[in-house]
Amino acid sequence: MMDFTAIMKFKGAWDTFTKNHPKFVPFMQAVGQDAIADGTIIEVKVTSPEGKAYNTNMKITQSDLDLFAQFKGMM
Repeated sequence: MMDFTAIMKFKGAWDTFTKNHPKFVPFMQAVGQDAIADGTIIEVKVTSPEGKAYNTNMKITQSDLDLFAQFKGMM
């Protein structure tokens, strides 16, 4: 059973996120449609307010794509 209050709270937080970061969702949609395939490398860099950088990457596998497809099917 889904908690309607939790869903509405999440929706409000998501609306705030997309308002604060308007380029993020279109970027993720473009990447999802055009760039994610077996062998794609995703790199992430995070810089703290103090300037400390954290970097990582991952190579997408077929099992990752299968997981993403399952998740999309749940939406």
